[in-house]
Amino acid sequence: MEFAFPWPASQGELLAWSSAVVTLLIGLLLFLAPNLAFRILRLQAKPEKAAAIAEGRGRMSGFYLGVSLCCILLAQPLLYMALGFSWLFTAFGRLLSMMSDGANTPFNWASIVVELVLAALPLAFAFGFVP
Repeated sequence: MEFAFPWPASQGELLAWSSAVVTLLIGLLLFLAPNLAFRILRLQAKPEKAAAIAEGRGRMSGFYLGVSLCCILLAQPLLYMALGFSWLFTAFGRLLSMMSDGANTPFNWASIVVELVLAALPLAFAFGFVP
């Protein structure tokens, strides 16, 4: 059995692949430099709670790395759909927090725009809107 890297074959797949690469980079940042990633995300772990850093390295980066690597290495439309819906629910959760938790800040508005773009790229490819 031969393993070949599936390079994006169409414009739509390239857009979806780009979303997966950005997700991979976010996952690598959380995995390799969780303190820096937390500062960027405006989160702060208490020094006496080292388990908070483990959450960034484990749960948060694990999801980003797992889904993005599956998309990049297998290049299947259903995987891109999973990536897109994951980003869409991330944006929805942020919007819900902005409406109910008083988190209506410029940072959250910028983040929701980025999350919606990262959701739209793979979903447009998976649903055939961009060939």
